[in-house]
Amino acid sequence: MRVLIRYVVKPELVDHSIELLRQVYADLESSRPPRLRYETFRLEGTGQFMAIIESDGGPAEAAHHHLPSFQRYRAALNEICTQPPTVTNLESAGAYQSA
Repeated sequence: MRVLIRYVVKPELVDHSIELLRQVYADLESSRPPRLRYETFRLEGTGQFMAIIESDGGPAEAAHHHLPSFQRYRAALNEICTQPPTVTNLESAGAYQSA
């Protein structure tokens, strides 16, 4: 499964959002769940965020969903977003990665 998640955070809560994300990434670094790629991007100078998640199984089965820090972050999004998260399934049309 590979998904793209997009959302927009209120300008005054961008730093709070980033701090919550840091907690998620610290927990991921500690627990090192297998077969998970989770990457979040902030569009420069905005409150727009995008996350790309690759994992085995469906979205509810992804390892990061079970982390308390992720559950806190996901719950906070309901309050801090001006545009709620939208999830788009991604299908590869090609890829390249240098060594």
